[in-house]
Amino acid sequence: MSTPSDSQVPVEKLSVNANDAHTFVQSVLVGNGVPRENARIVANCLVQADLRGIDTHGINRIPSYMARIRQGVLDPKASPTLNKVTPVVAQVDGHNGFGFLAAHKGMDCAIQMAQGFGIGMVSIKHSNHFGMSAWVVQQAIDAGMMSLVFTNSSPALPVWGGRSKLMGVSPLACGAPGGKEKPFILDMAPSIAARGKIYKAYRRGEKIPKDWALDADGQPTDDPGAALQGVMLPMGGPKGSALSVMMDVFSGVLSGSAFAGHVTNPYDPSKAADVGHFLIAIRPNLFMSLEDFKERMDYLYQRVIGSDKMAGIDRIYFPGEIEQLTKEERLKTGIPYVQAEIEALNKEALAVGVDKIVISL
Repeated sequence: MSTPSDSQVPVEKLSVNANDAHTFVQSVLVGNGVPRENARIVANCLVQADLRGIDTHGINRIPSYMARIRQGVLDPKASPTLNKVTPVVAQVDGHNGFGFLAAHKGMDCAIQMAQGFGIGMVSIKHSNHFGMSAWVVQQAIDAGMMSLVFTNSSPALPVWGGRSKLMGVSPLACGAPGGKEKPFILDMAPSIAARGKIYKAYRRGEKIPKDWALDADGQPTDDPGAALQGVMLPMGGPKGSALSVMMDVFSGVLSGSAFAGHVTNPYDPSKAADVGHFLIAIRPNLFMSLEDFKERMDYLYQRVIGSDKMAGIDRIYFPGEIEQLTKEERLKTGIPYVQAEIEALNKEALAVGVDKIVISL
């Protein structure tokens, strides 16, 4: 009998209740000097990523975030401050604190401006990684708003025609509320795969598809470790490359944060990341009643999922729908982690003397 390769061997998953995951993360953050309310916001954002199946941006990020705190390049006590520029424009300074806090404050302000004036725009400077962009979009949707959510990030992509890292794998996200149907939520990287997926494969000892990245010698690789030493590949060639430049213009150049390849890698302890973000909230009843807008969104939803299916396709999904269905399932069954991930998380708990994460039976 043949022996399956390591990448084919099923890995046992351990289930954790979402509330238990939130409690654990919040306690670890507080133990590392994060104010309790700030820790609650960060924990919620990370757990939401895991619930949606975006495991690359969930609570497994905690060890790397705590490492940056210990290295002195992420301020656990920092809270963002806001400066109103016009009635519909503001800027948030993250003060090198958690990006989740800066983005949360920024979107909250954008929503308030949009409620009064129809639109709100917020530029964010001196921030850090804010995880899955979809949680910021969801914050706007929960307030009945459409949104655009941009960020820049550390170099991982070559520009089209180049061979060295310059642009970040910086996600483009946007959304709109629905009526009776699911809302529209787009959250995508300009690369073939998000860099977090390579970190996840590296952490779990898994292989990656050979069209995701090149190694340091410019050769396609299925080794995530080699990929992290090389470059990610943009989706659609020059199109993905141009989108990554676009994220740098709106998030880095405009905000006053680092740009043009100068955002610090999250695993580089030499200096602060200095990430920039760009957020817009739009009130959807500017040109018609809210009821009409929601009816039109529901009609679009039905037209999309009711499209004629290509061969081999059982169901067509609206953007963001798969993740929303995953959340519904994981709220019932728990969030799956592998043993190595649980051990890494519990190591952080041990370091600050808080309880280990609770595994569901």
